[in-house]
Amino acid sequence: MGKKIRWIPGIVGLCLLLGASGCAKSAGAGSSYALDQRIGTFAASGSGRTADGFAADLAVVTDETSVDETLTAESAGVFPLDGGNAVFAQDVFERRNPASTTKVMTALIALKYGNLDDVVTVPQESVITESGSSMAGVVPGDKLTLEQLLYGLLIPSGNDAANAIAVHMGGSIEGFVKMMNEEAVQIGATGTHFANANGLTNADHYMTAYDLYLMFHEALKYEKFRDIIGTKTYTASYKGADGSDKTASWSVSNYYMLGKREMPDGLSVFGGKTGTTQAAGYCLIMGETDAGGKEYASVVMHADSRDALYSDMSKIMEKIDR
Repeated sequence: MGKKIRWIPGIVGLCLLLGASGCAKSAGAGSSYALDQRIGTFAASGSGRTADGFAADLAVVTDETSVDETLTAESAGVFPLDGGNAVFAQDVFERRNPASTTKVMTALIALKYGNLDDVVTVPQESVITESGSSMAGVVPGDKLTLEQLLYGLLIPSGNDAANAIAVHMGGSIEGFVKMMNEEAVQIGATGTHFANANGLTNADHYMTAYDLYLMFHEALKYEKFRDIIGTKTYTASYKGADGSDKTASWSVSNYYMLGKREMPDGLSVFGGKTGTTQAAGYCLIMGETDAGGKEYASVVMHADSRDALYSDMSKIMEKIDR
């Protein structure tokens, strides 16, 4: 009869009532979530809205769990972007600290509900003093378009840009986080809970590798997202708080895009998002295309070093039948 499907998108009539900010928070960032939380359609508790059934173009994971003991990563997966069985899936339903891969959802909210031409005044909330925090270099009072902030969010992984977007879109960081959690429920990312817009470490902030794929898949419906994640360098020209002209130049950190690591034969990268913190380890979600034009999303979460991240990513991409 073939492989059993562990999670079948689009089963009609099964609904899970979830708090938009809940998602079983008590389970913690290292816990998996039950099968019945991954089936069917989803409702945002109290909103009166039910998400459409999952699209047929979503990848599914079978009962036969893939294992590659050579990986250092705690979770890893490769998913065809046009649907079908996952190419590889190892612990993809376990909750992990996502670091800056969080910004895929931040970008999705901005693209789905925002106006790219809006001029955003960078708020005080964009001041972040945490050591090692990745920044775009914008400061309170600077004026940039939402589109420019999205480049600052996704290319240099600016935590300051994330907070500027959050306050602009949600009225406050808390308001934006609520939007993020509601959107996670709507797209079926039920192993996810957000506590901020940038991915800085928080015990109540987690997602799964499969949920990260769902967010990436959804964000790719917006051509601007694809454009931004495929951009290696970008220069923004904007106004400072005092009305002066300012510029900022940003570059990606993805080694495949920079040519510091070679893609497996027959595959080419079209973009992605890295994430690194001490708690999350080294994370990357990436889109790649085979020689025939078929697209995939590959995810590595919690690799134990930068070299291991790219070694693990290459190993799982090698599993694609090209």
